Amino acid sequence: MTVSSDQDVSGDPDLPLPPDSGMGLFGDAPAPAAQKAPAPMQGPYRVLARKYRPTTLDDLIGQDSTVRILRNAFALGRVAHAFMLTGVRGVGKTTTARIIARALNCVGPDGHGGPTADPCGVCANCVAILADRHPDVLEMDAASRTGVDDVREIIEATRFRPMQGRMKVFIIDEVHMLSRNAFNALLKTLEEPPAQVTFIFATTELRKVPVTVLSRCQRFDLRRVPQAELAAHFGRIARAEGAACTQDALALIARAADGSVRDGLSLLDQAIAQGSAEADGGPIGAERVADMLGLADRGRVFDLLEAVLSGQPDRALTITDEAHARGADLGVMLGDLLELIHTVSRLKAVPALRQAADLPEAERERGGTLADRLSVPVLGRTWQMLLKGLSEVEMAADRRQAAEMVLIRLCYVADLPPPGDLVRRLTEGGASAAAGPAVRSGASDGGPGASGGGMAVAASGMAAPGRPGGGQVMAHGGLRMVANGGVRIADPAGDSVADPVVPEAPGERPDAPLPEDDTPPALTTWRAVMAFVSGRDPKLHGHMLHSTHLVAFAPPRIDIRVQRAGLPGLARRLEALLRRETGQEEWEIRSSTEEGQATLAEQGAQIIQFHRAAAESHPLVRAIFARFPDAVLGAVTDHSLDDYGLPPEEAASVTLAPDLEFAPLDAELVDEDDLDAGDER
Repeated sequence: MTVSSDQDVSGDPDLPLPPDSGMGLFGDAPAPAAQKAPAPMQGPYRVLARKYRPTTLDDLIGQDSTVRILRNAFALGRVAHAFMLTGVRGVGKTTTARIIARALNCVGPDGHGGPTADPCGVCANCVAILADRHPDVLEMDAASRTGVDDVREIIEATRFRPMQGRMKVFIIDEVHMLSRNAFNALLKTLEEPPAQVTFIFATTELRKVPVTVLSRCQRFDLRRVPQAELAAHFGRIARAEGAACTQDALALIARAADGSVRDGLSLLDQAIAQGSAEADGGPIGAERVADMLGLADRGRVFDLLEAVLSGQPDRALTITDEAHARGADLGVMLGDLLELIHTVSRLKAVPALRQAADLPEAERERGGTLADRLSVPVLGRTWQMLLKGLSEVEMAADRRQAAEMVLIRLCYVADLPPPGDLVRRLTEGGASAAAGPAVRSGASDGGPGASGGGMAVAASGMAAPGRPGGGQVMAHGGLRMVANGGVRIADPAGDSVADPVVPEAPGERPDAPLPEDDTPPALTTWRAVMAFVSGRDPKLHGHMLHSTHLVAFAPPRIDIRVQRAGLPGLARRLEALLRRETGQEEWEIRSSTEEGQATLAEQGAQIIQFHRAAAESHPLVRAIFARFPDAVLGAVTDHSLDDYGLPPEEAASVTLAPDLEFAPLDAELVDEDDLDAGDER
């Protein structure tokens, strides 16, 4: 039987192969034994972000508003000719643009369909667009093609009809990167494009897009995907990939994704690869994900926050040492603390959040406990210090050192009361420990420290020695209110009162020398001693005013108690000054540990608060505040008080008079002599 050379007989069972003779068919060397064909090589791995990219509107997660509007637009035939898709990275801007392109060009399985919100995915146009090879769907990256010539190519392409599909779709990604001239060249075509052309723009920086372009587009804001939806989506994908992840691990990945689906899928891809390499074959837990992300364990972050807020720097630094040994970045750990402070503050403000299903168990239990223990001022102070500390960490040469210094600062301010408590103690006439610093901060010169409430208040009659107008009263008693001068309280009797602070005796005047006959001044009161010292040793006078408590006054012996922050050696310095300036060697100043009286500055601050409260309770002032809620009570001045804001030592008290006088808006406070002259006229 003759067999042609081109006939394949190897697969014919009726024609057995000749026996192997060890020689070739034509007597040449024997043919090598047949080798097994190698297994076909697998194609390149597709990352999860590409493998599970949405292909229909139903696949989009977290964008319910955008999906609803697009479905209604296709159902009603009101599809715009230009779209502007904006949002953070990875939320589906380019994916949505491709879905719109397929929806515009889908012809259905039978080839006779029209534009639809649910493209079939099997027609030639759908398949080509999914494969990124459709001739009528053109994608351009504006980050690399920013010039006006690139835009002119697009404009030129709009003049031609589609080659295969129904519509020409131009997708321009990162459109904010186009130059100003490119935007201007696109304006006219964008406003009146051909009927077969649709523009779809995507950007992460909407503010950089000119408003002239925005006004010609239908804008869609793609939102960050909530963490609960991200975690559920990642769980479905992990199960589809045959990987097991715990809920805590998925929650960590969703939190790190920060609302971006693509970022989260990249992290999930990495976590699955890490879990597949493990030998135990168990589910991927939160510890592995935390190690992968370089994060500290959530429980340790809670431990660190509790250590910081309880003022335990040794415990806090021990926790940071352990985290640093595991490879965690302490700057990232500070960021975790900042996020935890925000969570606790939200739980404090909205207690109903403790029952939220998307809140992790640690935040629900330990965060709720911290929210019950901490006050809002403490949380706010911690937030501000951490926020400032994060910027220091970013600028520091050693991130670990900077982070630990921030934690040490937080530990050592943990036991300090918030400013609101200090103000409350001052306004309520509380402890001198709270009033003292407030007086030192501005009560003596009318600063905000005297008001306790942040209002603009001037000290009542606490003028510096020699200041013009100090110690004078108005001829007409009562409360004078002027627009540019605040409130003035006059003597209720309406009589002129001599300046009680500047005595007539020249020896007692702060700025007057001793009499020529060397007669010693009559220092019969503690305030007289203070006035005597003020013109001779200002530094000593300041410490006596703010930090010295009178315990016993029996000239020439005086017992005082000086606060810890006072001038060292104050008693010896005062004794030496009195002996030198008065010429009397009998003066004796002793330091005591008894409580004594309040400092003169503290007493003056209490008088200022008393007069301010009386002015605020006046019927006319209350009526003004009722009519003008944003009004601020200005300075309250009582000219019957001395330079220390205290009434004369022989006067019992000072009260407000019921009568009021108003001045024009541009009026200034006048002296007693001017008022008397006006009455004579």
